[in-house]
Amino acid sequence: MRFGVSFLPDSSPATKSPVDYFDEVLRMSRLADEAGLDYVKMTEHYLNPYGGYCPSPLTFLAAVAAQTRSIRLMTGCVLPVFHHPVQLASDIAMVDALSGGRLEIGFARAYLPYEFEALGVPMDGSRARFEATIEAVRRLLTEEGVTEDTPFFSFKDATVLPRPTQDPRPPFWIAAVRSPESFVRIGELGHGLLITPSGTSFDDALVGSYRQSFERTHGPAAAPRVAASLPLYVAATDQEARRIADPHLTEYLKVWTAALTRWDDTASRDYQGYTGFNRIARTLTAKDLRSSGTAFVGSPEHVIDQIGRFQERMAADVLLWQTDFGGLGGPDALRSLELFASEVMPALAGDRTPATSAAAR
Repeated sequence: MRFGVSFLPDSSPATKSPVDYFDEVLRMSRLADEAGLDYVKMTEHYLNPYGGYCPSPLTFLAAVAAQTRSIRLMTGCVLPVFHHPVQLASDIAMVDALSGGRLEIGFARAYLPYEFEALGVPMDGSRARFEATIEAVRRLLTEEGVTEDTPFFSFKDATVLPRPTQDPRPPFWIAAVRSPESFVRIGELGHGLLITPSGTSFDDALVGSYRQSFERTHGPAAAPRVAASLPLYVAATDQEARRIADPHLTEYLKVWTAALTRWDDTASRDYQGYTGFNRIARTLTAKDLRSSGTAFVGSPEHVIDQIGRFQERMAADVLLWQTDFGGLGGPDALRSLELFASEVMPALAGDRTPATSAAAR
């Protein structure tokens, strides 16, 4: 088991300035590196307080690389349907070099209708565009003189510079949320799986379908990898942790459900099951997240127990802690992360494997 911090800004100029937000998450990144955590992850989104402060996770990770020594850097995720593969592969290789080969790339399909509209990308057909872009990025990072001709982009004899620092390239992860076919397909492609369980709506069996698909396609020589992002708040007592965390969990849910509003009246053949999704999300409370085991809030002892129960269900290889949820930051966020590193992580030391030794496909 490995650990990291996972950032998804949910602030706006009305609640926190971007300068203050990035100062806080860079401080948490430095602390995570000093404390021996394995990953820093950042997500790409646009326009809305839900993630909108970070339209470029690779830019953020370049800043983290300059301020840390050994922690690995993960996009969680970049949205390839909004990028040309030559541009994306070139940026990836550049940050891989700047970090001395510490980069890992998480991809996500994007699922917010207003982002597709603003950037002029149709939702229908986005699954094919997503896979075509990832495959082109893979080829550009591992081959020279690449030619691609697809309905979405075309180029000839392209060799991106710089070349990747890692051999053959940074590891790939792909996020999945609700579509069963996405979990199966990620296993077939042989990439790591990123999940963000949210309340009572996540079906644990989906992770099993990913593992089965991976093992069926690739055999025993390669191992499937699962990383889960979850809110975390650790305090001296359960009561103190809930007192501080619950208002921030409530704010996180408020911002997230506001971003989902367009799914009330949007339908797409590539997003079966998303229409009306917000009706479920709107009913969630901070207590729901805690009681369902998808937000870890409590004393060190309680959090250790929560991790054990979660791992009985998921057996995740990496747990990525959302430490900036609902505008959480400053001394409260730093104290929580310090307690996790000093009181929780040592209790799980026997289950830890250094991130740098993980097999990468």
